[in-house]
Amino acid sequence: MTKEIISQLAEEIANRLNSFNKPFLSTDEAAAFIGVSRSTLYKLTSARQIPHFKPAGKLMYFERAALESWMRANRIASTDELQAAAANYCESRPLGSKQKGGKL
Repeated sequence: MTKEIISQLAEEIANRLNSFNKPFLSTDEAAAFIGVSRSTLYKLTSARQIPHFKPAGKLMYFERAALESWMRANRIASTDELQAAAANYCESRPLGSKQKGGKL
């Protein structure tokens, strides 16, 4: 690689990193941030499944914190977490004990 190509790549990386530190992202930045195509992002906004803003009525903007919250929604527990929860449940309700509203 030449110095010029390396310099261009470094500048592009710096620009991308700076865009992820902004509180609001453009459509392209938001799509890259959550790892989907622009088309998928448009489908999500059209179905009102992802939070976004349209201050001028045309251009869309996405709040970085809201995208992070959206990505954290509907977390799927791991098998280990489910097994630990089941063990805790069984330990707190020993066999033969009557629980409130329960049957033996």
